[in-house]
Amino acid sequence: MSLPSDHSGALERVLSLLATPPAAPDTRDGYLDLLPPESTGRRSLAQALMLSTPVPAVYERWWRPALGQLAKGVFGPTMRGERDIALDYLDLAPGDTVLDIACGPGNFTREFARAVGERGLAIGLDVSPTMLRRAVTDTDADTVGYLRADAADLPFADASLDAVCCFAALHLFDEPWTALDRIAVVVKPGGRLALMTTCARGPSPVRGVSGALAGATGIRMFGVAELADALAARGFAEVRQRLDGVVQFVGAVRRR
Repeated sequence: MSLPSDHSGALERVLSLLATPPAAPDTRDGYLDLLPPESTGRRSLAQALMLSTPVPAVYERWWRPALGQLAKGVFGPTMRGERDIALDYLDLAPGDTVLDIACGPGNFTREFARAVGERGLAIGLDVSPTMLRRAVTDTDADTVGYLRADAADLPFADASLDAVCCFAALHLFDEPWTALDRIAVVVKPGGRLALMTTCARGPSPVRGVSGALAGATGIRMFGVAELADALAARGFAEVRQRLDGVVQFVGAVRRR
């Protein structure tokens, strides 16, 4: 097994956490690839943009901050504020292993790596090769490993992760409830979860317009109590929720 020297240590640690490690790991691009070549099947507009080549180049500095602020509203948190919320909900400690689902170019993943320190591990997971290649290029920490895998089929062993983050992505998944099922299995008892996703709020006409836009773009709009109820049903407690615009931040702890 040959791994890229710049990320070999972190990728070896990622491999050790998998339920069924591949016999011949594909790490030629600096991340561990567990998926077949990109499908030519039908994608939503939002999914197609995340898999494109131009978006990763502008995602961290322009795309994500601008669209995120529009959704959160003028008084909603900035990107720095979002990271603070994530760190608060995740409550990371030195030595923790944290998974960043839909990591994009790795801006949050690198922040998590700083929080878990040299003994910890931050894993960035995405389905987009273009996003992951950008993440690998922009990351020089040997405590960060990137992985191409499906959030609805997380490959990790049961109870192997201390914390899981999924910001600005659950509403794009074809199978968000299956993804939550898998998160509940791979996070340790007492492990923490942080989510940022959509929230259908306001008068019925406003919710109707939001729903129409969601249908056109492939973005799911979750109800105000929908995620909190779903997490409780999956064994999470201490659920916290913050609402900003049409965005919700949700934190929870896996019951021991």
